[in-house]
Amino acid sequence: MTSSELETPPLDTARRLAESGDLDGAAAILAELAADPDGPDRAQAAVGLAVVLEERGDVEAARTAARTALATGHPEYAAQAACHLAQGFEREGRAEQARAAWQAVLGVGTATYVPLAHLALARLAADSGNPAEAEDELRAAMEGVDPHVGAHAAQQLAGLLLEQGEPGAAADVLMDALEVAPAEEVPGLRVQLGIAHLDLACAEFAESVESGADPQTSALAIELLARTLPLRGRDDDAERVWSYGLEHEDETLAGEVRLRFDRDA
Repeated sequence: MTSSELETPPLDTARRLAESGDLDGAAAILAELAADPDGPDRAQAAVGLAVVLEERGDVEAARTAARTALATGHPEYAAQAACHLAQGFEREGRAEQARAAWQAVLGVGTATYVPLAHLALARLAADSGNPAEAEDELRAAMEGVDPHVGAHAAQQLAGLLLEQGEPGAAADVLMDALEVAPAEEVPGLRVQLGIAHLDLACAEFAESVESGADPQTSALAIELLARTLPLRGRDDDAERVWSYGLEHEDETLAGEVRLRFDRDA
């Protein structure tokens, strides 16, 4: 062994071994470092050990190593360890354990990881049928330091609000997000904002028909509503709108709708 190799920090040696495929060699070094309660590299080594053991297929030992790192409270490596635990539980469909691990990320409180935890907790809440909790978590994720995570959270929150029939609130969320979103996130936000505006338009068209407008205005609103709904995947609703207009008791209105319907026939 050369003098330079003797001077190589053990963590670097373990990383090199892992990258070369020697997982056992890497694990031996990392396990020794993680076992030293006073060692300066304990938290980082324990996280590395968790990753190496998982790659080796020893999932439970990997989780033990991750918990060791989490117990150190290190702002970076404890947070990484909690994320490692949470992601593993999610892959296995163990929602409650995943939720507890993401909550542990929040407990560590490292600003870089907190928004990711809120985003994950929102996903778990939505999957469990708790949209109110999901909304709270998404709003919390939007307040984090990572603008990319904030943009993703805004899109998800807008989608949730659209599902709940609140396009106006969805549009407000997206407009606020566009003011601070990174350039690469803007197109996606604008597309979703357009979707929210489509839903808002549908609501206005329907309100115009229901308000008892004159036959020409009502016929135009019916046509616009019937032609917009398919853009939102609501073909059946569009057919019902056409039928409503074509079969309306007001013959003048029905005739106006017939003219508009026949234009594409």
